[in-house]
Amino acid sequence: MQTRVYQKKTSGFTLVELLVVIAIIGVLVGLLLPAVQAAREAARRMSCSNNFKQIGLAIHNYHSAFNQLPVHGGGTHADIPRRIFRARAQGANHRLSYLVGLAPFMEQQALWETISNPFDRNGFATQAMGPTPERDTYDPWVTNVPTLRCPSDPGVGLPALGRTNYAACLGDSSFEGHEGPLNIGDAGDMDADMVEVTLPYTETSALSLNARAKNRGFFKVQETSRFRDILDGLANTVAAGEIATDLGDRDIRTIGFDGNDADIRDNPSFCRDGTMIDPARPQFWASGTSVNAIDRGRGYRWADFLPNFTGCYTILPPNSELCTNSSTSGAMGSTSSRHQGGAHVLMGDGAVIFITDSIEAGDSRAPMVWIGGSGGSAPGSMSPYGLWGSLGTRAAKEVVDEEL
Repeated sequence: MQTRVYQKKTSGFTLVELLVVIAIIGVLVGLLLPAVQAAREAARRMSCSNNFKQIGLAIHNYHSAFNQLPVHGGGTHADIPRRIFRARAQGANHRLSYLVGLAPFMEQQALWETISNPFDRNGFATQAMGPTPERDTYDPWVTNVPTLRCPSDPGVGLPALGRTNYAACLGDSSFEGHEGPLNIGDAGDMDADMVEVTLPYTETSALSLNARAKNRGFFKVQETSRFRDILDGLANTVAAGEIATDLGDRDIRTIGFDGNDADIRDNPSFCRDGTMIDPARPQFWASGTSVNAIDRGRGYRWADFLPNFTGCYTILPPNSELCTNSSTSGAMGSTSSRHQGGAHVLMGDGAVIFITDSIEAGDSRAPMVWIGGSGGSAPGSMSPYGLWGSLGTRAAKEVVDEEL
């Protein structure tokens, strides 16, 4: 008798089937990856907004405690009179940003204790409120405070010190934006004993009058300000704006062009109208264009009140170019961000709003308001920069009839 042996047929994937499955998985990953990235960016954007809300809450708590806003351009001054923009190891020379005063209200009590007490270590001594904010040997100035950083901004490390993505709104006029009524005298003034001196301060001095004309924002450089000064209403006035920090890539938003104060004052689109921006890559300065020093990038010093570090203006729309002078003292920086299509702003009432790049911004070639201006640029004029400009001024009496 013949015995038949039956072999059980085993099933498996053919090479073609395996390739088809791999192709399908690849397509699905390709479809899902952008959605995952978008979800991550949405989470980062929400975290950024929450950081800004914490700063807004800190501003209101500060005002409740001291009946004024933190001074933008505050701190101590050395006993020997000096021009305030001189670097000093012994005192801050009235150069500290509004963020320094907010430190204890942002759960940074330990940092504040270091800043508010005299510092003496390894032969480096300074009075309370620290040295001028470019000193990288002073620990608080090189500290990165998490609340001051947007998660979408990858900027880190030198030549920056402690970075920030949140800048004080200084209004709609950046002409000599660093100037306040305290900057009296000149760097070369010496008495008979070769001690640097300053000129007497008067309320009618040229610098005082200029500061009064141009300091139209929520924060006034080196001056005390209160909520009662915001005559346009807290809900209608930008208190602070988000800024992208510099990555060393010649981004027009984060490193300034070395221009002239008067040219920029008379035409805020001066840099855009020239040949400074690369036409093939309009987000970057053209090759060979003179830009600011590498340590003057946007947001590079959280403790420094200079406009390129912790100030913003409502002149050009969000994510516009940073047109400035060589010293960055008059940096005409708008708000900017690593988010898509706009940037966050903090309103005076604590609300955080995302402002798009397409906000109505009036005539970007209209001269700024300043002490020597005439017509629409005379002191006290309405902002020439449309809705965006009106949101940045505290008392110009413009009517904001649009829902933001």
